[in-house]
Formats: sequence, structure tokens, C-alpha cells
Amino acid sequence: MKKNFYITTTIPYVNAEPHIGFALELVQSDVIARYQRLIGNEVFFSTGTDEYGQKIWQVSQKEGKNIQDYVNYYTQKFIELKNLLNLSIDNFIRTTSEGNILAAQEFWRLCQKKGDIYKKAYKGLYCVGCEKFLTERDLVDGKCIIHPTLEPEIVEEENYFFRLANYKKELLQYLSGGKVILPEWRRKEAIDFVENAMEDFSISRSKKRISWGIPIVEDDKQIMYVWFGAFVNYLSTLGWPNNKEKFEKFWLEAKKVQTAGKDMVKFQSVMWQGMLMSAGLPTTDTIVYHGFITADGGIKMSKSIGNVINPNEIVKEYGTDALRYFLLREISNFEDSPFTMDRFKEAYNANLANGLGNLASRVLTLSEKYLDKCPDIPEHSIPKEFFNYLEQFEIQKATNYIWTEIGSLDQFIQKTEPFKVIKTDQKAGKELISNIVLRLYTIARMLNPIMPETNTTLKKLIRDNKKPETPLFLRKD
Repeated sequence: MKKNFYITTTIPYVNAEPHIGFALELVQSDVIARYQRLIGNEVFFSTGTDEYGQKIWQVSQKEGKNIQDYVNYYTQKFIELKNLLNLSIDNFIRTTSEGNILAAQEFWRLCQKKGDIYKKAYKGLYCVGCEKFLTERDLVDGKCIIHPTLEPEIVEEENYFFRLANYKKELLQYLSGGKVILPEWRRKEAIDFVENAMEDFSISRSKKRISWGIPIVEDDKQIMYVWFGAFVNYLSTLGWPNNKEKFEKFWLEAKKVQTAGKDMVKFQSVMWQGMLMSAGLPTTDTIVYHGFITADGGIKMSKSIGNVINPNEIVKEYGTDALRYFLLREISNFEDSPFTMDRFKEAYNANLANGLGNLASRVLTLSEKYLDKCPDIPEHSIPKEFFNYLEQFEIQKATNYIWTEIGSLDQFIQKTEPFKVIKTDQKAGKELISNIVLRLYTIARMLNPIMPETNTTLKKLIRDNKKPETPLFLRKD
């Protein structure tokens, strides 16, 4: 039976060009979206950009650019990732869009009506990188854990606050679900935050300090805190509150999945869910957290630090599917993993050029030479184990499963030597080659959510009974 499925990434700040870290989140989410479509479900896959906030304002001023022109320029770079990474997204939402602004204002009204918004004076350490006030748990040697190169500011002003503490019981009940947060240790992290560190949080900023933000209808001296207005994108991308049909289909009646980096646990699993509870809306069903991509020395890649790798440069030389392969197999789903060009090139040559590419060439050469046509392809041949991994968001295990099958088929060819068998027993040889071709077709099918371009190309070559004119992946020396 067809089901509705909604998946969304977090939305990155547009204070620099996209880097490989966010590409990881996009590609992982795309795999899940493609898998859900593959099994017959109706999917809505959303991503977008967060275009408000103090650090965006500061960077635009530093570069002497009009703020709207600045965010338009960098947002376009993120929009271009759809084609660059071959993403099957259904909508790209911008926090500066009229729809998101109106949705954020309506969401504010709902929380205010519930009595969960109040105003008070506040003084504390503020991290521009995180766009939030810091607590003792956020500091190491007086610096933000996530942005240790930035000096926290002492900020004192009157803001609106959200009564997150009102939802402690409901949040703990929400987090008690076994599969609501993945991996399990992130769920425990969220529970620890609720039990020991959760407090009401600021949801506005004074216009005297920064005017770049969503207006608060009832107060022209304040703007919405970037997190409040940004969270609402998960609803506004569905046309909420005006498009009731789409909202009901993909929020009220769908399985709702959110992907995010491991530093987002308290924001996505606690603050956003508490806000949804306040507004009287269903919470997210599953939040999947990935680790960081690290550079040399195990340091997190960050736009703030400036040690990032641009995915455009990799795709230009190696192709989209090569990058997707590396992000999905060589990078852990849940733990931090290193990305260096040496490591990328080694994996590319070993597992794509010499692995999948060489296997495809061998099999299709045999098929073209000894078979009159492509053998009859069964309607279903993807192993259930492969689907089970994707159902549990274990993308790396699913990709490993494919390469285990590639290795197994390669060994089978070496062991059975069909190129020798067919010379002494034509019937047995053709049956053997047909079996090998069908196993390669199953591998191609499994590549559907992982490497969609290769999936299409390889299936066509098999059906046309033709060997590739050029290798699927050219070796890079």
C-alpha cells in the first residue's frame, strides 16, 4: 500500500559557498527519498537556505554588499547543488520568501496564543557563529565548543523568550520512542539536555543591534531570532498554513523524517519539537544525525574555519556519482570521518575504476560477444537485506552490501571462467553468462538510490547488450 513520506534537511546559512559537509547531508537525504520512491511511496523531499541572522549581516557589510543581493548570490550556489549532486528534491525553501515569512508570523501567533512567548531582559555570552546565547556546557576555555576561533560577545538586551521549560514532560515522553532519534547515543544526548540543561530560550533580537530578520507583527522594535523563523521552513515548504491539502498529506498523514548534523541535537530534537507542541502540531517522527566530515588532523570542516572542500571541483574532475559513492560508502553515517583528496582518489580507483567499472566491462563484453540478446530480466531481484538497511537509514551498510555483491560476482567469474566454458559447451556457457548478466543487473538496480546516473547507464547497456564504448569510470593516476 502506497504511503506518504516527507524528508527534509536542515537549511544552511548562506554566508559562504556550499562545502562538502552539507553535500553529505543532501546526498544522504536523497538516498532515503529515492529509496522511498523505489518501494512505491509518495515522497516530498525539501531543502533550502537560511538567509537571516547576525553573521550573514556582518559578512555582507564587511564585503560592502547589499544584504538582499548578498543572500541571493549565495543562495543560487545552493540551488545549483540540485543538478551538481543529482538530487531529487521537490522544493527549495528560502527563509526570506514571502511564504516563509507569513508562516513564521502565523507560527509565532500560535505560540503566543498558547501563552508560551514572554518578554524579559537578558545578559549573557553570545556566539555569532551559532546565533545563540551560550551556557557553561557550551564553553571550553571561555570559547564556544563549535566555533572555538570566534570570541563570544557579551550581549545585554530585552528579548522575547519561548517557554521551552513548559514542555519538559512532553519532550521526555517524545524522546522515549526507540527510533525517534538515530543513532541511539544522540537520543540519549537529547534526553540529557532536557533533564539537565534545558531552559527557556530567546526568540527575538533588538532591531537596534540587527534589523535583518522576520518582523514581529506586534512589535516593530524586535525581529524574530533566526532559529525561530528558520525552523518554520519545515512547514512553509509544504505551503503551510494556506495549502491545507499538501500539509495534511505530508505532515499530518506522512512519516516525517529530518536529517541534521550532530551539533543540531538540542535544536532539532528539543527546541523545534517543543515549538511544535506549543503550536499544537505533530512532532517529527524520526531525526537522523550524521557526523562531521573532518580535514587533516581530525578538525571539522567549517566555513568559519575556512578548511572546506568545494564539491564543484570534485564533480568537475570525477563526476557526480563518484562523489556520491565516496560520501555514502567511505564516510560513516553517524560518526565523524576524514575527507582528503588522496583518500578520495584511492577509493575512486580501487572501487569504481578497478571495481564496478572493470566488472561491468568484463560482463558486458562477454554478453555482447556470446549472447544474441539481453536475457529476460525478472521483475523483482533486489535482495530484501539491501532494503532493510535503507529502512533503518543504514546507508553505508547498504552501499557496502552492493560492493560485497560486486566482489562476489567478480570472484564467481574468476572461478567459473565462462569465457572458457562457452568454447567447450556453448549451452552451459550461455546459461552461465546469462546468470552473470542478471546478477550485474541486480547490482545496477541497487545503485538506483546510491548512484542514479550509473544505475541508468548500466541498465541501458545491459538491456542493449552492449559493452561500454569508454569505461564507466576512468582511472585517475
